[in-house]
Amino acid sequence: MNRDDFNVLGTGVIYFDNGATTLKPRILSEGVSDYYNNYSSNAHRGDYQMSIKASFMYEESRKIVCDFIGAKNPKQIVFTSGTTDSINKIVFGYFKNVLKSGDEVLLTKSEHASNLLPWFELADALNLRIKYIELDDNHEVTLDNVVKAISPKTKVISIAQISNVVGDIRPIKEITEYAHKNNIFVLVDGAQSAAHLKIDVCDLDIDFLAFSAHKMCGPTGVGVIYVKEDILNDINPIIFGGGMNADFSTDGTKIYKTMPDRLEAGTPNIAGVIGFGYVIKYLMNIGLDNIHSYELRLKKYALKRLKEIPQIKIYNENSQSGIITFNYDGIFPQDLAIYLDKYNICVRAGNHCAKILKDEINIKNTLRISLYFYNSEDEVDRLIEVLKNPNIKEEII
Repeated sequence: MNRDDFNVLGTGVIYFDNGATTLKPRILSEGVSDYYNNYSSNAHRGDYQMSIKASFMYEESRKIVCDFIGAKNPKQIVFTSGTTDSINKIVFGYFKNVLKSGDEVLLTKSEHASNLLPWFELADALNLRIKYIELDDNHEVTLDNVVKAISPKTKVISIAQISNVVGDIRPIKEITEYAHKNNIFVLVDGAQSAAHLKIDVCDLDIDFLAFSAHKMCGPTGVGVIYVKEDILNDINPIIFGGGMNADFSTDGTKIYKTMPDRLEAGTPNIAGVIGFGYVIKYLMNIGLDNIHSYELRLKKYALKRLKEIPQIKIYNENSQSGIITFNYDGIFPQDLAIYLDKYNICVRAGNHCAKILKDEINIKNTLRISLYFYNSEDEVDRLIEVLKNPNIKEEII
C-alpha cells in the first residue's frame, strides 16, 4: 500500500521496525524543504510576510492535529519534542500540582520507560504509591483487572493505548468511563496507536493524550499533548523563556500566556511541525481504518508463516495490532537481528524500553516485528526464507 511514496523501499530494504520509528514519505521532505527554501523564518515573532506565513503554516498544523484526533479546539493541542517530552510536561506540569502524599497512580508492567520513569520520579518527590494493573494470561490489560486495581486512593491511570511489546489494544473508552465515575484522571500514551488507529479524544473522554510524529511517518523532534478542555488552563509550564510569556519585569513579576503558547517556550521545531501537518493529511487520505485493517491482515499472514518454523516462539499471537514479538530458540535476539540485517531486513531486538515486562513474560530480550501499511506479504515471505536458512546458526557464529 502506497509503497512508491517511500524512497527507502526502492533500495531493497525490508523495514519491520515501525514501532521504533516509521519511514518517511516524500511529502514530508517536500513540505519541510518548502519551509527551509522559501519562507524560513521564525513563527510568532515577526511582522513581515515570511514570518507571517511561517506562523500561519505552524498554526495550520495545530488545526490539522486537532481534527485528526477529534479535539474541540486547537488550543488543546501543544507541540513538544516527542511523547517522552509530552508525558513529562503532563506529569510535572499538572499532576505535580494536584496529587498529594499517599495518592495512587496505576500503571502496567508493559509500559514504555517514558510512561514509567516520570511517575517514579514524581512518586519519590510527593510520596505517591505506584500500583500495577494485573495483566491477563495473554499479557493484556482488561477492564476487569483495571477495576480490581482501583482503590479509594487511586487518582490517575496512565497507560498506553497500544503497548509497544505485547501490542495489545487497551479498552480505553471503558477504562475512562469507569475511572471518571471514581474521579480518576486518565493519561493515554498514544505513541503506538496514533499512527494505526482512528482516535477520537472526545469519544474516548480521555484527559491527556501524548504521541510522537516520527512514529507516524512524520519528522523526529515533534510530539503532541492533548489536554481536555475543562483542565486546559490548569497545566503549568516546566520550561520557561521566550514565546510563553506575555510580560515580565525587574521585580520578578511575570505573566504567562494562555494555552497552548504557555507550554511552547523557545523557538519550536517549525519545519517539523509544518511537515507533520502534511503527513497527517497524507495519512487521513489513506484512512486510519484502512491502515489498521490492512495491518491485521498482514499480521495474520506473518503469524501463519512464522509458525512454519518450529524454533520460533511467539509471545503475543492474539493481540490486535501490527506488533509481533518472538524469539528463535537457541539464538540471542540481538544476534538474530544482526543476521537479518545482512539480508537488508530491519527488526528490533532487546527489551524495547519496557524493562519490567520481563516480570510478566519471564524473558528479558525479544525480537519485534512492527508492521505498517507499506509492508507486504512478499517482504514477510523473504523474512521467512531467511529464517528458514538451514545454516542460520553457523552464519551467526
